[in-house]
Amino acid sequence: MGEFFSNVARYPKYLISIIAGGLVALLEPLFKNRSNPLTIVGLISCIVSAFITFYFVLHAMTTPLNLRS
Repeated sequence: MGEFFSNVARYPKYLISIIAGGLVALLEPLFKNRSNPLTIVGLISCIVSAFITFYFVLHAMTTPLNLRS
């Protein structure tokens, strides 16, 4: 049974490495072209947009709805 739990404990590390590798693969072409001003503007706007989306999703998840009947 201990072998089962040690096997299950590996999955979060695997998930994190897959996500990190995917992000690196997606962002590497943008960072190679960072001398182009249009690329920098697009990269900054994507990062800001991601943070705003993340904020609104977390805010909607944590704020209870006040439904009055």
